[in-house]
Amino acid sequence: MIKIPSGKSGETALVIAQKIAKEAGSLILNKFYGAKEISVKGINDVVTDADKASEKLMRSLIFAEYPEMGFLGEESGGAQINDGFVWIVDPIDGTRNYARGIPFFSLVIGLSFQGNVLLGVTYDPIREEMFYAQEGKGSYLNSERIQVSNKEKLSECLLGFDLSYTGVAGGQTLDVVSNAWGKVAAARLMGSSALGLAYVASGRYDIYIHPQLSPWDQIAGILLIQEAGGDIKHLVKLVVYITDINHREAIYRTIGEYIKGVYPVSTGLVVQALARPEWLVEIDATAVIPS
Repeated sequence: MIKIPSGKSGETALVIAQKIAKEAGSLILNKFYGAKEISVKGINDVVTDADKASEKLMRSLIFAEYPEMGFLGEESGGAQINDGFVWIVDPIDGTRNYARGIPFFSLVIGLSFQGNVLLGVTYDPIREEMFYAQEGKGSYLNSERIQVSNKEKLSECLLGFDLSYTGVAGGQTLDVVSNAWGKVAAARLMGSSALGLAYVASGRYDIYIHPQLSPWDQIAGILLIQEAGGDIKHLVKLVVYITDINHREAIYRTIGEYIKGVYPVSTGLVVQALARPEWLVEIDATAVIPS
């Protein structure tokens, strides 16, 4: 296990990350109710002045504590994942919701070492919910320990999903959701992948699907799910293993059955959280998730 150095203030990295999340959360919350500057940065992808201000604040606060560490942000780019210690941030996850005044978004801060996730924080400033985890120390929501769901039947499961910026990947996700409809208890599309992963870790979701995740989207969710008990074989849960976070490739598998799969699209990947192999057949996902 990698030892994380304390910051210049003498506080631990996790405490520092939580404080930064709170400060950045206050910033984006204050801007949420006012006028926003919105611009297009890619296909179906927008950015606001609040995204940029939040990332600038997070970057400055991180460098004040860890000037020697790397930094990678969604809006400004930065270090390579394998460059030792690297802080990875998403200043607003769910920018489309944020820009339209929909109160469902979050921010993400994570720390990796040579591509391995050491700690992660996902903060929802609207609800003041902070999901956080550190390697080997469990997952928490506002100081309360959280665990993944204990559902064992697909018919009892709540399926969460989000779509990508591209039509092909989004369409494939909708195909899987369509196949699952009627076999799961319900489905939800809410617009923040970071919260989607956090909701799996906390047992709110049983299954979560997303076709296109970047490092800043998933860095906290990776650890949250692992530390929330994602290796207990007989329960529904998701374990995320990053194989090459620089190229946004990953393996998503369930413990026990070792179901592996990546959607055959070059732009991203798919999360499948399923505990039983027969469920893949039931929702007809085997065509895009090879065993």
